[in-house]
Amino acid sequence: MTEQSGVRLDKWLWAARFFKTRRLAVEAIDGGKVQVNGGRAKAAKEVRPGFQIRIRKGPFEYEVVVTGLAERRGSAKDAAGLYEETPESMARRERLREQLAASPPPVMPDSRPDKKDRRRLAAFKRGS
Repeated sequence: MTEQSGVRLDKWLWAARFFKTRRLAVEAIDGGKVQVNGGRAKAAKEVRPGFQIRIRKGPFEYEVVVTGLAERRGSAKDAAGLYEETPESMARRERLREQLAASPPPVMPDSRPDKKDRRRLAAFKRGS
């Protein structure tokens, strides 16, 4: 962790281990899956301690407050010290995890769809 005024958002997300690569972090930011202080941000946005960041990854949403800065990726223990997740965020994720565990797994068909199945699927998608 370094003492500095701010760090690029994509670097911080990568260093805090929310994304495996900076490229994935940039794609998430560009896709609107990351908000800083309640608004959309760009990858070059400078993050400082006290900023509130909301990150959507798959069905889960993390709401964290920045407590530290780092430009380099360190251990998972170091990364956990860069932010503090809000209690509401942890509760929401736990509820969603329980809902997903309780829901039945998706049913996979026994074989590939035949022509009749494809026509029915196309009609369903059209809304007919």
